[in-house]
Amino acid sequence: MDSSSECTRIVVCDTDTGAVIRRGYAPHPVEKGPEVDPQAWLMSLGEAAGNGLLEGVQAIGVSAQQHGLVPLDAEGGLVRPALVGNDKRAQSAAADLADSLGGREAWAQAIGAVPQAAHPVTKLRWLARSEPANAARIAEVMQPHDWLAWQLLGRPARRTTDRGGASTTGFWSAAAEAYRPDLLEMALGHQVRLPEVLRPWGTAGFTPEGLLISAGTGETMAAAFGLGVGVGDAVISLGASGSVFSIHHEALVDAEGTITSFADATGRHLPVVHTSNAVRVLRGTAEMLGTDLEGLSELALTSTPGAYGMVLLPYLEGERTPHLPHTAGSLHGMRRESMKPEHLARAAVEGMLCGLADALDVLRGRGVTVRRVFLLGAAAELTAVQAVAPALFGVQVVVPQPAEYAALGAARQAAWALGAAHGTLPTAEPGGPAEPPQWPAAASQVFEPGEELPVGQAVRQQYAAVREEAYPGAFTAAPPAEAFVPEG
Repeated sequence: MDSSSECTRIVVCDTDTGAVIRRGYAPHPVEKGPEVDPQAWLMSLGEAAGNGLLEGVQAIGVSAQQHGLVPLDAEGGLVRPALVGNDKRAQSAAADLADSLGGREAWAQAIGAVPQAAHPVTKLRWLARSEPANAARIAEVMQPHDWLAWQLLGRPARRTTDRGGASTTGFWSAAAEAYRPDLLEMALGHQVRLPEVLRPWGTAGFTPEGLLISAGTGETMAAAFGLGVGVGDAVISLGASGSVFSIHHEALVDAEGTITSFADATGRHLPVVHTSNAVRVLRGTAEMLGTDLEGLSELALTSTPGAYGMVLLPYLEGERTPHLPHTAGSLHGMRRESMKPEHLARAAVEGMLCGLADALDVLRGRGVTVRRVFLLGAAAELTAVQAVAPALFGVQVVVPQPAEYAALGAARQAAWALGAAHGTLPTAEPGGPAEPPQWPAAASQVFEPGEELPVGQAVRQQYAAVREEAYPGAFTAAPPAEAFVPEG
């Protein structure tokens, strides 16, 4: 089950093969602001699971939207509506928290991230300052997937979460694999009860009907597990904004806060770099040219690499990578012969992808191996994006077929917990943990950089020269020399 910010999706899978047998779907009520009654998630889940969808099911995994805060009192009742990830009211609280511990580097060393408005720890500081009466009543905190699993289990005395979910709170260290209750108390003013952090193959409990409930996890971690990505893979998600994450063997500490070091759903780590601008760049350019995304893609393909010297710096909403929160997008290299719709379209595609390649280089610069890139989102289906991305990223690009990857990851986790509980899965070593079930990789299109690799390098150099001239020293994560050389 995946409970996103918009809907609940359920996939019922064969435990051995991963084949999807049945699907369920139900929307959530339209959110009016950054506060939600969690009962709405539960009602949506019940609607999605209707008509006998769960008949024959043995185990359930739950993924849900990240960075939500469900504040509970001593009896397990809601203190107030849940605060969800898009709540921006806590921005000043984030800066306040950073100063309270001695700065951004101290937070990065403590938990692998610098406080942001989205983090539950920051929401707790905001509640302590803005709603002190409510804050004083908080006796325990959960995240959405923790709360949903607890409800499915009949609200038992035991409360659980997983490493992935815990790592998004702001008071759990991915490097030390332990809570930092001192940081939570710094934010809220008193200690609260926290869920037990389960192993990736752990069991949260059993429902009254005897169904196993696995540890659950956040949506990003579940989607990575559902895709089957591993070490050497990076995932670039093309939403209005962008994100780049990879699977890594250790937590990364970044004093600037550019990298957020999450834990994944398998026992490894998941460093993430965000950009403020991705598909909004394409949509804005398409509107300027009086077309849609598909029309923009067709136009871009009639231009040439480098867009006839035109470079678009895609910082329309400010930017996080590089850190330019108050800047705006800009168009460079305009000459009379380049001022044509197709060149502007190409500059938009290249600018968006170069911005994401910058984010990818932040991870590469910290020793993260990138042998292939998974490209997600509706814009990944655009022909121009598929044609340009491999040469700019310098590696094979995989575009998976659209699917419910977060729900599939939750289902795979449930199958893992079931196999571990029954002892039917192989172990990494005698007496060691169970290995996850080996489900088939997602159906995908694969695009190689091929002979276009030197051309892609030239386009990136052109982009980097313009970026450095416009914002000297803003981007410090220079790509390693082998960034454009495929391995093997």
